[in-house]
Amino acid sequence: MDEKEFLAGLREHQGIIYKVVSMYAADGEEKKDLYQEIVLQCWKGMKQFRGEARFSTWLYRIAINTVLTLRRKKTALRHAEALTDAGFEPPAVFDREDSQQLQAAIRLLSETDKAMALLFLDGYSIAEMADMMGISAAHASVRLYRIKQRLAKIIHPEQHE
Repeated sequence: MDEKEFLAGLREHQGIIYKVVSMYAADGEEKKDLYQEIVLQCWKGMKQFRGEARFSTWLYRIAINTVLTLRRKKTALRHAEALTDAGFEPPAVFDREDSQQLQAAIRLLSETDKAMALLFLDGYSIAEMADMMGISAAHASVRLYRIKQRLAKIIHPEQHE
C-alpha cells in the first residue's frame, strides 16, 4: 500500500477512530491526543497492511490495540509531531446527543469489553470480533452476550432489579 492509498483509506474510515476515541477518552484534549496516537500507529504499521483483511478491520485492530496498550502503560499521549498536515484533525464534537447515554454506559465497561461493544455496534460478525480480539468465536459470543446484559442493566437499572 502506498502513501496515497493509505491516506485515502484513513480519510474514508476515520469514523472508526472517532468511535474508539469517544469510548476511551473523556475530554477534548485527551480525545485529540488519542486520535493522533492512533493515526501515528497506523502510519507506522502501514507497510504491514497486506490487504488480507479489509482496511476498516485493520484500522479497528490498530486503534483498539493502541488504546489498550496505552491504558496498560498509562503513559501521557503527547507527541511533538502534528498530524494535522495530513488532514486528520479530529472534529470538535465527537458525541451525538442521541448516543450519549449508550456511550456513557460503554465507558463503564472494562477496556476489552469497550472494544467488543464498539465492534458489535459497527456490525462486525462474531468471527471477525474474535479474530481482532485474539479470542475464540465461542468466547467472543459469550462475552458479547454478557456485555449486552451489563449495558442493559446500566441503562435501565429499574428493569433489572
